Amino acid sequence: MDGPPFLGVPNISEGRRLEVLRACARAMTAAGVRLLDASRDAVHHRAVFTVAGTAEAIHAAMLALFAEAVAAIDLRTHKGVHPRIGAVDVVPIVPIGPTPMSACVDLARSLGAAVADRFSVPVFLYEDAALHLSRRRLEDVRRGQFEGLAARMRDPAWAPDFGPAEPHPTAGASAVGARRPLIAFNVNLATDRVEVARRVARAVRERTGGLPSVKALGVELPDRGCVQVTMNLTNVEQTSLATAFERVRDEAARHGVAVRGSEIIGLVPASALPPSGVASLQLEAFTPERVLEHRLNGADFDPALLT
Repeated sequence: MDGPPFLGVPNISEGRRLEVLRACARAMTAAGVRLLDASRDAVHHRAVFTVAGTAEAIHAAMLALFAEAVAAIDLRTHKGVHPRIGAVDVVPIVPIGPTPMSACVDLARSLGAAVADRFSVPVFLYEDAALHLSRRRLEDVRRGQFEGLAARMRDPAWAPDFGPAEPHPTAGASAVGARRPLIAFNVNLATDRVEVARRVARAVRERTGGLPSVKALGVELPDRGCVQVTMNLTNVEQTSLATAFERVRDEAARHGVAVRGSEIIGLVPASALPPSGVASLQLEAFTPERVLEHRLNGADFDPALLT
């Protein structure tokens, strides 16, 4: 791989139509990036891709992804449990190895401008790429979701960083940013009472007095007959996977509920895994392919494996 390496981790608001997901994956690889992973969830109605490449390859691949997703996804009919504002909901740029965060910021900002210009999709810059302090946190950018976006954007304080002053009619808006590695970690609870998951999430997330660098929501998984505490761990040096799991387990136990299992969405750096091993996290279907370094040093992900 020539030039400083980057990861792109785009999340799109489609988790059910395999033909759309495979077309998105193939469009990105045709633009010159390596596809390391693709994960989807039908209840969240969302897919997460992880690609690696130079700044030029990531830029081209993300534009190719937008071309596919904007044409295929209509948020007016989209229903899923995960918050979203756009067809391509969020595009974080993540450094690998010696790549400086400043290079990720530059790439995110140039990509945001190109997306808005080419697709007339408003773009909000977030995390390290943010131009406004109020937009650093992704959850603040996404507040109100697609359904509340038009009204929110009428407020001059929420004019986009790039693009038109109103949402794209079907593709909404997108958040493009630069950040350090994040782990998407879900813990499923052995109950169908969503209020339990919401109470546990409230106790766990940083914003409501819980663990530092943890974002959490409680959601229903009707297809699995249970509920889930879905989390983003933004700094595992502050709160590890083990600590987050243990807090969820203990809070759920206070409500008389056991943990049914957990899952990692996307890839996880090897350094983030607990020294005691993944069994302590009750991870479901975890394999070495979920480890970032394994993917970087191994074969690329085949879009045909998306099932």
